Amino acid sequence: MQNLFKDFFYFSRGEKRGILMLIATICIVFLAGYLISAWQRRDQTSLDDKLIQAIAQQEYEEFIASLEEKEQSGEKQYTSYKPKKVESIPVILASFNPNTADSITFRHLGLPAWMTKNILHYRAKGGKFRKTEDFKKIYGMTEDQYSVLSPYIHIPPEDTVRHTPQLYITETVPVEYIKYKTGTILDLNRADTTELKKVPGIGSGIARLIVGYRQRLGGFYQIEQLKDINLDTQQLQAWFSIDLTNVHRINLNHTGIDRLRSHPYINFYQAKAIVEYRKKKGSLTSLKPFSLYEEFTKADLERISHYVCFE
Repeated sequence: MQNLFKDFFYFSRGEKRGILMLIATICIVFLAGYLISAWQRRDQTSLDDKLIQAIAQQEYEEFIASLEEKEQSGEKQYTSYKPKKVESIPVILASFNPNTADSITFRHLGLPAWMTKNILHYRAKGGKFRKTEDFKKIYGMTEDQYSVLSPYIHIPPEDTVRHTPQLYITETVPVEYIKYKTGTILDLNRADTTELKKVPGIGSGIARLIVGYRQRLGGFYQIEQLKDINLDTQQLQAWFSIDLTNVHRINLNHTGIDRLRSHPYINFYQAKAIVEYRKKKGSLTSLKPFSLYEEFTKADLERISHYVCFE
């Protein structure tokens, strides 16, 4: 089998030379075809470039020619233009009222159009000539023009009067400026902001401050509590009385920590001590057990006593 394979693929020296020549010829043919094709494409590209350049050059020349033609036509149009002759308006001096005269009257008086426009604009804005000298104030009016026209200016008497409307407005005095007379007594636990503002020395801000603090407390039990919000009780003492039946009390046997601590006289630790005591030892009947607690001072218990109950 091996000998058969060698015999089949065995070539003589002459046959080998012929095969190589054949391969070389095939390569040369393919290479020549490629070079010829490339050369033709190059020639076509160069022709296209030349054609594009020629077209661009032609368009540029046509554009320049059109510009020159427009310039020439513009020059012809400019040189052939002649301004129209404006007819002059005859000057007719006659008596006139500058408050009612129209534009034609002013033009016949010899005033130019722009000055006539200024006069009409002045009148449209509410301006009025009340005396002859007022006409002199028109923008652009010269001394010579005014001296010529002043003898013909006629302003009727009704135009010389200034009508100043009289407005009768009843001024309403704000509530905070209406004050109570000395001797007036208000219940500090009932008075609203409107009544409080009528007390001398109390404005809107202080009135709102008093009412807001009263709501947080549940009511005042003495006027000196106004010192808590930095008010001078000496000046206010004569204006207020206190009804203790309007003081709202907190039930210590049912109220939680959050409600207790919201009161201005009870802090968080005091509220916690009250609730924990209630859980451990049952219902409260007084504040005496808390006299031994470090969270409470004697002054604290005295202040709180006005706002608590045990029912």
